[in-house]
Amino acid sequence: MTIRLYKAYTPGTRNRTVSTFTDITTNKPEKSLLKPKHYYKGRNNRGIITSRHKGGGHKKKYRIIDFKRNKIDISGKVAEIEYDPNRNARIALLHYEDGEKKYILHPRSLNIGSKVISGPNVPIEVGNALPLEQIPLGTAVHNIEIKPQRGGQIVRAAGTYAQIVAKEGKFITLKLPSSEVRIINNQCYATIGQVGNIDASNITIGKAGRNRWLGKRPTVRGVVMNPIDHPHGGGEGRSPIGKTHPVTPWGKPALGQKTRNRKKYSNKYILRRRK
Repeated sequence: MTIRLYKAYTPGTRNRTVSTFTDITTNKPEKSLLKPKHYYKGRNNRGIITSRHKGGGHKKKYRIIDFKRNKIDISGKVAEIEYDPNRNARIALLHYEDGEKKYILHPRSLNIGSKVISGPNVPIEVGNALPLEQIPLGTAVHNIEIKPQRGGQIVRAAGTYAQIVAKEGKFITLKLPSSEVRIINNQCYATIGQVGNIDASNITIGKAGRNRWLGKRPTVRGVVMNPIDHPHGGGEGRSPIGKTHPVTPWGKPALGQKTRNRKKYSNKYILRRRK
């Protein structure tokens, strides 16, 4: 993927960058793998906002992605590489030997016509999925299961990959993109390679309206609000927050405060926390 730069024709194009979409091979998704996408807009069942800054956005349908990769020893051929409006990674349409079609996350350097396969004894090649215990040390993997047969839940964003650094007993030690080091059951499946569209993190939005297309509503600093709206609000003119440390709109510590539950069941599997 390459990135297109704009000249400053307007204020919105001054810093705007977009993908050229040269890696996309079709603009028509597979109809059998689409389903409607309901927009909650940050509201609960009573219509009350429970998650701020969500709403609007372009209408889109959800692409059903095969995160489980559970078609064992049945090879699939990459037929198309498509855009997915629900994620920053590209998706690849597979045509399996038994006639079934499925979407997977598109790994970097996987081309049209390539064949991929899942199973415990498949070759170590880009796009193939196999248990972590069968993958050599140092290999880059993505779409990793946390619990066996649950489907890949981590390392799914564009350009990300995890590295296998150790094997001991029934656990595999992984270094994740966040620099966190944790252990995972060796029966969990992972896909070989790095997620494609590696330049996604270099894209600059350029204007507020483009964020509205993505369903993101504006964010306002607490210090410019009124005291009724935020603990940082109030004061005459430009004033500091008036507290020893920043807080959320609900008075909880913000900006650097750790929010992970100290009693979470998976804490014992984390060898080194992310920075």
